[in-house]
Amino acid sequence: MAMDAGEIQSMIKEALPDAHVEIRDLAGDGDHYAAVVISESFRGKSRVQQHQMVFKALKGRMGGELHALALQTSAPE
Repeated sequence: MAMDAGEIQSMIKEALPDAHVEIRDLAGDGDHYAAVVISESFRGKSRVQQHQMVFKALKGRMGGELHALALQTSAPE
């Protein structure tokens, strides 16, 4: 069962309430998404740590309901 963009966005916002989140469906199949996540909580963290925070927000759904998520993360400018 695929996830929709709204569900992905809600889960990220729940874990990172200050985040600005943009989700795009890359293939139109509900399985392949790109996300831009900007959050103050990323400041001072490596890119790997930032991505781990987003994956944790998705509560183990990566690789199952959500097949692929291309991430672009950063702290606000």
